[in-house]
Amino acid sequence: MKRIHAAMAIAVAVTLTACTTIDQRPVAATPSSQSSLAPAHGALLGHYYGSGTIAETDARIGRKPAIHLTYYNWKDDWVTSDATRSDLADGRIPLINWEPFGVDFDDITAGKLDDTIKARADGVKTLKAKVMLDFAAEMNEEEGWGDHSPARYIAAYRHIHDLFTARGVTNVEWAWCPNNTDSDGAPTAMAYYPGDAYVDWTGIDGYNWGTSDPDFEWQTFEEVFAGLYDDLAKVGKPVIIGESASDETGGDKAAWIAGIVPTLQQRFPLIKAFVWFDIAKERQWQLTSSPAALQAYQNLAANPYFAP
Repeated sequence: MKRIHAAMAIAVAVTLTACTTIDQRPVAATPSSQSSLAPAHGALLGHYYGSGTIAETDARIGRKPAIHLTYYNWKDDWVTSDATRSDLADGRIPLINWEPFGVDFDDITAGKLDDTIKARADGVKTLKAKVMLDFAAEMNEEEGWGDHSPARYIAAYRHIHDLFTARGVTNVEWAWCPNNTDSDGAPTAMAYYPGDAYVDWTGIDGYNWGTSDPDFEWQTFEEVFAGLYDDLAKVGKPVIIGESASDETGGDKAAWIAGIVPTLQQRFPLIKAFVWFDIAKERQWQLTSSPAALQAYQNLAANPYFAP
């Protein structure tokens, strides 16, 4: 739900015969891919830097997060971007959120956009380091990637993945991150699952929206993620919280942050990465929304659970 670029509905018409529900998701023709980035114990901490430079923010929170979330439009060359190159030089894992803004999924699946896909595949191969790639996140939400069609979404996702594989790319870990809630009229998140052979990390984007809008209520960290997490646990992949934050209005944001590590330990052991969306956008997601919130996050960042 937190796009940096505007979203638009994508008119597509691809037929895919694979069944796409959680109980009947496509059977992988090859063994499930395995993440080499997911820690055996604890979780990786990640950050979207929207409220200050990397240096300023890292000094503010008291550490360098392991993952840096960035956003790119379809034609953006995220391989050669300053952010990707700087991240790798500084020992961070780039989490590339690749958004198909204005792209017809039919064109992806039909091969009409293969030149762009091949260029990114060939480019990322030269990096000689792992990156995480999250294509068309929150496909079950209002973004409209795939026109609320799981078949079209899956066909496009698989086509991109298969081209990367055919070109010998081995340093991309594929993240698949639906929203924690489905838009009205949209299929459920798990209907969009591309299949075990196509995903290294399952994921969830989710926020505590607070109570500044009468249609929302305060949710704990567990309440934000529990429903979809239980579905992802059946898949058995490592889970990434690709975007998350809490508002201040309606509860105690500092307490919300303080509850993250205990909840990961006790309720969500498959969550192996957590990314904070640090910006004042629809709500006061930024860590500096209050001194108490910042202190709570400093404590979280220093917790050994986030130093696997």
